Amino acid sequence: MAGKERLEQYLQEHNVAFEEQHHPTAYTAQEVAAAEHVPGRLVAKCVIAVADGQMVMLVLPAVHQVDMARVVEMLGASEVRLAQEDEFADTFPDCEVGAMPPFGNLYQVPVYVDRSLAEDETIVFPAGTHTETLSMKYADFERLVSPLVGDFRQTAAV
Repeated sequence: MAGKERLEQYLQEHNVAFEEQHHPTAYTAQEVAAAEHVPGRLVAKCVIAVADGQMVMLVLPAVHQVDMARVVEMLGASEVRLAQEDEFADTFPDCEVGAMPPFGNLYQVPVYVDRSLAEDETIVFPAGTHTETLSMKYADFERLVSPLVGDFRQTAAV
């Protein structure tokens, strides 16, 4: 079963309303936002990191970057680094590399969400391909994934 079908089945089993969108091939979250004609703050991007040897999924709005020092502090880890694609591709075998949805719970990967993603009612995210997204209420996402919420986006210097 492909990642999109797996995710849709999971959402249907939990009676979660969602919408499916199709767009031209887009590889970055900002490209997805542009292709979908939605603000980047609504597009949830997944950044895979390795914290003290364990893979973790960091989810934040497309308009932000991860502040690794804040991730280290949030996780209480001694070492955190970005994972290389070849390190996590096999973890998400039914997804195109880099297009995994923010449902790490379906892949036994802990999920951490930046608090700013919860500021809007709806989120948009890749559905396992570089041409399809799903959108749903953030509250439903949070209920199904039970992510740990923190502040790990880079903030502008004042």
